[in-house]
Amino acid sequence: MPGEFDLIRRHFTRPAAHTALAVGDDAALLMPRPGMQLAVSTDMLVAGTHFFPDTDPADLGWKALAVNLSDLAAMGAEPRWAFLALALPAADDAWLAAFADGLFACAQAFGVDLAGGDTTRGPLNLCVTVAGEVPAGQAVTRGGGRPGDEVWISGRPGRAALGLAALRDGLALSADGRAHCLEALHRPQPRVALGLALRGLATAMLDVSDGLAGDLGHILERSCCGAIIDLPALPLAPLLADGAPHDEALRAVLAGGDDYELLFAAPPARHGLVAAMAAHCNLPLHCIGRLTDRPGELLLREADGSLQPPTMTGYDHFAR
Repeated sequence: MPGEFDLIRRHFTRPAAHTALAVGDDAALLMPRPGMQLAVSTDMLVAGTHFFPDTDPADLGWKALAVNLSDLAAMGAEPRWAFLALALPAADDAWLAAFADGLFACAQAFGVDLAGGDTTRGPLNLCVTVAGEVPAGQAVTRGGGRPGDEVWISGRPGRAALGLAALRDGLALSADGRAHCLEALHRPQPRVALGLALRGLATAMLDVSDGLAGDLGHILERSCCGAIIDLPALPLAPLLADGAPHDEALRAVLAGGDDYELLFAAPPARHGLVAAMAAHCNLPLHCIGRLTDRPGELLLREADGSLQPPTMTGYDHFAR
């Protein structure tokens, strides 16, 4: 049976593009560029909580890195380095080879070095830390939104939640819709190019991992604002085309999570510039509401103009 260091050498040691010293020593030596701040984030994927134990390991490799890169995208940072802490119930060489293929496919797609990490025996747990660069003072945080700013969401949120519902609950979707939704669930696309393009345009931003309504609450809290979301403006059409009933589509967008789309605020005067980013990034962008001067208050506006608080909340690991 291969040992720990042999597994690291064979599966996780690759040439590094912008790291002075990467895998194989006690610590990595990074080379941030002059004038840059480091943006660092970490996320954990646990078998049985974040993914089914029989999930394709190549998909897991991709997703473990992609969900972390999404956090850097939400800050307007350029990803550069990743660190992997991996707990394995056994040294399964074939599983590791597939996992590494998915991980490095994502790393190559977004120009990231695997700069270090750790392996141990234990219940299957994937923990990735990523670091990237953003020009000093230009990071987009959650706290810069102002009343009157428009609220935008990228892409086609809700598909990952529908994919999970199809696997877990047997939700019936069209054949193409099921394929689209499972692809969104297993191979999320971090919106790095959009995050970089929104520097100086977005006033507040985060990535949607726990549902639009719940995650928007984090922007409202940090920006001391409220928000009104226009239900007719939500991008439900792709989900309905995939075969989802309207109520399931609405729930998936507002409370589904696992989308890793960017949710951001920007002044109305920048509407045209933001809308132009859709063509620049080849990605749909949807203006879905506005921030208000009522801190913490989130309301949904129906087509008839009536307002109501959301009844759907995002995912919380410790909620009962």
